[in-house]
Amino acid sequence: MSTILKIFVFPAAMVIMCLGVLTILGGHITPGGGFQGGSMIAAGFIFCLIVYGLKESPFHLSHDFLAAIESIGALGFVLLGVAGLIFSGFYLYNLGVDLYGIIPTFLKNIFDYPDPIHAGIIPYLNFVVGLKVMVGLSAVVITFLGFREFEENQEEAQE
Repeated sequence: MSTILKIFVFPAAMVIMCLGVLTILGGHITPGGGFQGGSMIAAGFIFCLIVYGLKESPFHLSHDFLAAIESIGALGFVLLGVAGLIFSGFYLYNLGVDLYGIIPTFLKNIFDYPDPIHAGIIPYLNFVVGLKVMVGLSAVVITFLGFREFEENQEEAQE
């Protein structure tokens, strides 16, 4: 890849990732949310991977780290859903808003997101979905790039 691309890509990827974080954090009051923000963060990461390559990328994320982040996202989503099920009888019940008045006050205060529209658990769900999507999309590209490098190494070994 050209030097101009390598100079341009990292700052552009950082801007894209920051916009992804902004989309996740504001997803409960603006269009967007966890999936869109996670996709934007993954796009910045993938942008660097494609230009720099797997070994020279400024982001060196190990398989164990990515697996841990994806597990945190999945576990967080399930735990928020189960908390709603335990305390209200409905999976993913919005504990911070409590439309039906069935949640104890101490629990409602924990999930009462400090926002004028009282988003409840929606921002937390956006966050964990963003983690899951970011890792899932990035892992696909890392796998493809790793496979390509493996094939190139096999061809060099045969020659």
